[in-house]
Amino acid sequence: MLTPVVKNLIIINFIVWIGSELIGDPMYRAFALFPFESQLFKPFQLVSHMFMHGGFWHIFFNMYTLMIFGVALERIWGSKKFLLFYFVTGLGAALLHNLVLHIEISNALAASQTQVAMAIMATPTVGASGAIYGVLLGYAMLYPNSVLQLIFPPVALKAKWFVVIFAAIELVTGITGMGGGIAHFAHLGGMLFGLILILYWKKHNNMYSEWQE
Repeated sequence: MLTPVVKNLIIINFIVWIGSELIGDPMYRAFALFPFESQLFKPFQLVSHMFMHGGFWHIFFNMYTLMIFGVALERIWGSKKFLLFYFVTGLGAALLHNLVLHIEISNALAASQTQVAMAIMATPTVGASGAIYGVLLGYAMLYPNSVLQLIFPPVALKAKWFVVIFAAIELVTGITGMGGGIAHFAHLGGMLFGLILILYWKKHNNMYSEWQE
């Protein structure tokens, strides 16, 4: 059974996706995340981009992953704590992603590659993947020895190794520029901020305490 926050996040994401399919470019120009240097950047995009997706399979896999792993986290943390974790990882993903874009834009301008810098500034980022990677990290830290059965390739891995491998792939592809069109550093940002928040909770001995009204 779906937990309250996971269920509502899935519903909102699909409503926004349907709206973006019907409205098209104006919706992406308003709510997708643009680099800080872009004239199209607005602060609220740091949140709104998390509810935008680039197509059916993009939203399907993100929401499917949220359903599988997010439910486990919400049940053990409670709804308020899980919602905070979700948005912290999503915001962290956006910040790291835009920081990397800032460096790329600065380097392009320094090299007099104005067209490259302009192309980066004009490219929007969408998706909940940063928060989803944070959820994966959270699940692996709480259930490190839980065995996950992969489809491609068809192997079984403990959650902790699954996340380590995913993080390594994202780091390598992000640095080398392989897998263009994917915000690899956003995925890493979600994991990084998820790790920081969980370590903070552990340090203050409130990893499993539910917040009171």
